[in-house]
Amino acid sequence: MIVSIIAAVAENGVIGRDNQLIWHLPVDMRFFMKTTEGHCILTGRRNYESIPEKMRPLKNRTNIVVTRQPDYQPESRQLKIVNSIEDGIDLALKLKEKELFIIGGGQIYQQTVQLADRLYITEVKQSLEGDTYFPTIDHTHWNELSRIIYPADQNHAHDMHFVVYERSN
Repeated sequence: MIVSIIAAVAENGVIGRDNQLIWHLPVDMRFFMKTTEGHCILTGRRNYESIPEKMRPLKNRTNIVVTRQPDYQPESRQLKIVNSIEDGIDLALKLKEKELFIIGGGQIYQQTVQLADRLYITEVKQSLEGDTYFPTIDHTHWNELSRIIYPADQNHAHDMHFVVYERSN
């Protein structure tokens, strides 16, 4: 199984503030939805709860939520609750997943970047204020597979690059 991370990251590494996204980028949201559809997604509880209620659990995906709260009660029977990242990965393997997507938040990214085989990074070409950061990536350990440049427009305040990296061996 391929373990992938998917995130939108500002030039200064910021990914959020106050447990919320700091931008409105519809094309990035479509990229995220299309890329992760049909797969297992693994997320931290706080990140999951930051998703607008009407959109969760994310449709056409197996939503795996990691929480340290042993008595956490899911709002939906569709959620799979695990108490560790390792349990989440094991669950995806049991479900015969081909590519597991780790979707955040910041602590989950910090704990899983060393496990990832692939990174799907939307590089937001702006430094922004925030309190949650994506881990620093040593690009000498990653090969760029693709890059799509999307310029700012009336619906997107920032230029973006959609980049896929694969870990080099």
